[in-house]
Amino acid sequence: MQEFLNHEPSMQLLIQSCKQNDRESQRLLYQHYYGYAMSVCVRYCRSYEESKEVVNDGFMKVFKKLDQHETESSFKAWLRRIMINSAIDHYRKEVKHYHQSSNGYESVNGAISNPALDDLSYAELIGMVQRLSPAYRAVFNLYVIDGFTHEEIGGILGISEGTSKSNLMKARENLKKMLEKVNKGDLYSRYVR
Repeated sequence: MQEFLNHEPSMQLLIQSCKQNDRESQRLLYQHYYGYAMSVCVRYCRSYEESKEVVNDGFMKVFKKLDQHETESSFKAWLRRIMINSAIDHYRKEVKHYHQSSNGYESVNGAISNPALDDLSYAELIGMVQRLSPAYRAVFNLYVIDGFTHEEIGGILGISEGTSKSNLMKARENLKKMLEKVNKGDLYSRYVR
């Protein structure tokens, strides 16, 4: 079945069946893209369980809005956008429940080079991002991972461009501190400018 779904005409047939509310086709589409959707949502959520909730909400939107998908555009890119929006919607609903630190932070002037990250697993890196406050995590993911500008992030999250920049700086500083703890300071300092 996996090989069948990897061919564009077969995927278009599956999508057409989903548009007609065929439950088996919806199940197949969900199973085919679940892992990809989780990889997007887990970066925005505090836990795996929260990510599953966001993914399921996202797929509900996918099935409700499937008629809006244009066949000439990539389904995967369209799905990704819906999953990001679902994660942002979840963030907006939950942000009032999280305490955001108001401590001052110094600017991080450089990026972390790849060798410093080689010793960390993907799960450890995602875990560090998940430990950021919801506001910092959302801005970090939108800017660093998904490539949005601060102006776009401000529009998405309903914050100013300056707040977006500040949250990104604070997210980087928090991640830097987490990496310092993991690397005991010595190894980390060799890889940060």
